[in-house]
Amino acid sequence: MTIFRAAAVLALTVLLPAAGQAEPAGLDRIEHIVVIYLENRSFDSLFGLFPGANGLTDAKHAPPQLDENGRPYKALPPVRDKAGFDKRFPTNLINGPFDIARYVKPDRKHPDLTHRFFIHQMQINGGRNDRFAQLSSAGGLTMGYYDLSGTALWRYAKEFTLADNFFQAAFGGSFLNHQWLICACTPEFKNAPAKLRQWKNDTATGKPISDPSITADGFAVGTIQPHFPPFDAGHRENRLPPQYQATIGDRLSAKKISWAWYAGGWDNAMAERNTEDNFQYHHQPFVYYANYAPGSQARSEHLLDKHKLFSDLKGEFPQVAFFKPAGVKNQHPGYSTVFEADREVKEIVDAIRNSPIWPGAAIIITYDEYGGFWDHVAPPEIDRWGPGTRIPAIIVSPFAKKGYVDHTVYDTTSILKLIETRFGLAPLSDRDAKANDLQQAFDFNRVPPANGRDSK
Repeated sequence: MTIFRAAAVLALTVLLPAAGQAEPAGLDRIEHIVVIYLENRSFDSLFGLFPGANGLTDAKHAPPQLDENGRPYKALPPVRDKAGFDKRFPTNLINGPFDIARYVKPDRKHPDLTHRFFIHQMQINGGRNDRFAQLSSAGGLTMGYYDLSGTALWRYAKEFTLADNFFQAAFGGSFLNHQWLICACTPEFKNAPAKLRQWKNDTATGKPISDPSITADGFAVGTIQPHFPPFDAGHRENRLPPQYQATIGDRLSAKKISWAWYAGGWDNAMAERNTEDNFQYHHQPFVYYANYAPGSQARSEHLLDKHKLFSDLKGEFPQVAFFKPAGVKNQHPGYSTVFEADREVKEIVDAIRNSPIWPGAAIIITYDEYGGFWDHVAPPEIDRWGPGTRIPAIIVSPFAKKGYVDHTVYDTTSILKLIETRFGLAPLSDRDAKANDLQQAFDFNRVPPANGRDSK
């Protein structure tokens, strides 16, 4: 058994709680759970330098990146963007992690990277994580990282709890992982057009550049537009049929637990106003479900614009809330920057910490998926869908352990498990039923703040 396979087996063992395990007391003191859902960064690419975390220091013995012949690159493949080579980067990058800021500062955009369902599994390569550069549209950029010290995200991780074994729920990209955030499931499209089941290869190299959006047995794993508006009018022919699986929203509504999905740019998208916020339709998972069709009470009550989040903080804030930034502020490579997203997160977190809900709030700041960036930790093996690569997760709360790195194995469905445990909801699938529920990040013996700020 290789060290990587052994690590995966150990991680899976940790992920499955013992039968009859007692839940720590005090979870009912959390009155509001807020999820801030950012985009496309692996753990090592942002928190690889974080003190006490399993980061780049631990990665020094990780396998090098391999070329098409299975041999280590002498230098990483040149960094590419849609126009060709990105001349800001040298062509002789070492075969290992490197600081992106030497070439592109975190307030500037850098190229997007391949992050697709089947190709992602090929990059992971049985837990060796040694084919990321070979199969990336951006070449060696996949091995890049930023030093986040000095950012709001870093400060929250230092003040509260950083989880360093938190994995994206499913392989691949944003569409599928947003679905797993709300339903712990993969949508179905049994009669999908044949073109959505096809691979696309580079004619010059033969390397795969795009994999199927629909599996052979009819599950949607790649970006596809919703049946209901708002959707990208440029891709109206490739829309997913309405979905009918149960979501966390349905579970909450059935028990009369208040909740909302807040999104930057939502009102503009609903009004079909052209703006520069780069609204991403496939980042709005509830739109795919028949229960939230246009004209439904559920849509008008639960799917809301960012501005409503701020007004609700002054009045009746929901017990469970999700916040999705618009494209220009979500940290996605190619069209957002690290600093733009950092400022957005700070705005939301500051608003919550200065609001009446803070004494009973738990904020989870995490990412949908790896965005094509390498990480040295082998994901646990659970089912055909994932989990995929490790991503950052920060727990900000008066009850979060202070200055703590939580090594518990989690994935995106751990957020669902926390919501379900707190509010007495039935699980949505086998995955969230067996997931660890983030309670190791909390210390309920702490005295809650009385004035909107945590007591020291």
